[in-house]
Amino acid sequence: MRRLAQATGWILLFAIAAVSVVPPELRPDMFLPNALEHAAIYFLAGWAFGVSYPNNLLAWLVGLSAFTLVVEVTQLWIPGRHARLSDFLIDACAISGGLVVGAMLTRFTPRA
Repeated sequence: MRRLAQATGWILLFAIAAVSVVPPELRPDMFLPNALEHAAIYFLAGWAFGVSYPNNLLAWLVGLSAFTLVVEVTQLWIPGRHARLSDFLIDACAISGGLVVGAMLTRFTPRA
């Protein structure tokens, strides 16, 4: 289960980075509101990392929050894209929440 969660977490981070740096016309158009779209994908990525690496929670909180900041700031140099403080706050809260939920579920779930 942890290997699958690790692969999922890394794939989601690469997908987030890729979708965040392409021009707007290449970005997939989702049916969800922007804030909910951000929260959902970042929460899932955080959850996957929480399940995968439950022991280094503080390091992952800092690292994944830094990732969200870098992704948002990178958009300043991409024509047609924009960096928003609100997007960063949603992303950082969602990835941190997912990380904590995943780590707590892993710690409190009995192993078979």
